[in-house]
This record gives sequence, C-alpha cells and structure tokens, in this order.
Amino acid sequence: MTSDNMKNDTANAYIGEKTGLETMNATSGKVMIKVQGLKKYYKYGVVKALDGIDIEINKGDCMVVIGPSGSGKSTFLRSLNLLEEPTDGSIIFDGTDITDEKIDVDKFRQRMGMVFQHFNLFPHKTILENLTLAPMIVKHKTKEEAEAQAHEMLKRVGLDDRADAYPVQLSGGQKQRVAIVRALCMEPEVMLFDEPTSALDPEMVGEVLDVMRELAQQGMTMVCVTHEMGFAREVGNRVVFMADGKLVEQGTPQEIFGAPKSERLRDFLSKVL
Repeated sequence: MTSDNMKNDTANAYIGEKTGLETMNATSGKVMIKVQGLKKYYKYGVVKALDGIDIEINKGDCMVVIGPSGSGKSTFLRSLNLLEEPTDGSIIFDGTDITDEKIDVDKFRQRMGMVFQHFNLFPHKTILENLTLAPMIVKHKTKEEAEAQAHEMLKRVGLDDRADAYPVQLSGGQKQRVAIVRALCMEPEVMLFDEPTSALDPEMVGEVLDVMRELAQQGMTMVCVTHEMGFAREVGNRVVFMADGKLVEQGTPQEIFGAPKSERLRDFLSKVL
C-alpha cells in the first residue's frame, strides 16, 4: 500500500461500511474536552448566555445538547472552539487550555470540525473545489491528494456524481452532507454540529441524520445541538439539557427521556415529545 493510500484510508475511516462489531457510543474514557466554569455574558452581565457550565466530553462520546430556544446551546457549542470568546472559565482540549491567550487557537480549531445550520459553501466554486481548498491550504496536501480524498468521501455519502456541480445545483440535504464531508476532509478529532437539520425541509432531514448516525457508529467524538429528539434518543450516548444558560440535567438517553429529574426538563419534554 502506498503512503497516499494509507492517508486516504485513515481519513475515510470516519465514514465506512458497517462491520459486525458494534462501535456505536463506545467511549474510551479519555477526556477530550473539559469545560470548567464557562460563562458568556452580554450587556455587562445583564444577559447570561452561559452561566457556569462544567462538563467533560470523552473520546468517542456522541453528546447531544437539547433545550428550548435561547437556552445557550449554540453559544456553548461555539465556545468549544472559541468562535464565541468566553467571559470566564476554561476549555481544556486534549490537555491544553485553549482559552489561554498564549495559545494558537487556529491550530486547535483544525482538530475540531464544525457544521452549522447553514451550509456556508462557496457558491462560485464546485463541490470538489469546496472540499479541497482547506486541505490544500491548511494541511498542505497536493491537489491530487486532496481530490482523491474528496472523491472517496463523496462516494461514502452518495454524492461523488455531484463533484463538478455548484452548490446552487444541490438540494438542501445534499449541501449539508457536503458541509459534513468538508469538515471531515480536515481529518478532525472532534465534530461539532450546530442544529445541522434546522434549515432543511422535513424530507431532507433523514439523509443528513443518516450521515451523522454513521459517524457515531464509527466512534467519532461528536457534540450535537439539535431539536431532533429521535436522533438524541437513538444515537447519543449522553444527553445534556440546558435552560437559561445553565446545564440543568445530563444523563443517558434512557435517563433523560425516561426518568427526567427536574421539573424544567419534564416541562420541556412535555412540549416536544
């Protein structure tokens, strides 16, 4: 096997054929991200988007964050790679406090892929060009290496025949699958999903959730903010409920959905289930 093939095999391991070995939600116990006392205040503290979050995310976790609108879910997710700068607290990623001003945050962001509500694809570039741009510039891959990786990834999500198309020629579900593949082409250790299906028509939601489900089965560490309760129940190994900027309750899907402890969570579930 050539070195190029070995690189591609490593990158493509995130989305592969299911095997008989059940890998879904098999965490290693290693803490990938440790959040301590995380706060995000606006308007001189009048608005407390995050008000003291403490949580650990283990390697292999598929953590699903749920809660009402305005609860701080997206702010929490965006804080993990410092797209939101915390007012206070620390975020320790793989042993390094990335809130330290001496740290080169961009190097750590390269290790965390992020998928947003909207696809943020470059409209003037083809799908293949969208996928190869960052690996070539940031990871210094050759054009041939980047294109080979991109084609293989697109095959895995059933979109290799759209490699030469432009984003405007794709459906919403196809664009979001491309956005996920774009993040994976950077070979991240953690994937962050910020309500990736909220901008999609209902019939397109399933195809995106299928890709996310496959990633979880392959052991990718994931943090997902979503309103899809079925996905949270089926795929997440940990569910976190947030309200009013606080982490109110966390547990397994069985605990959160089957035996909620707080009145706030019970009220929320009565409205969404």
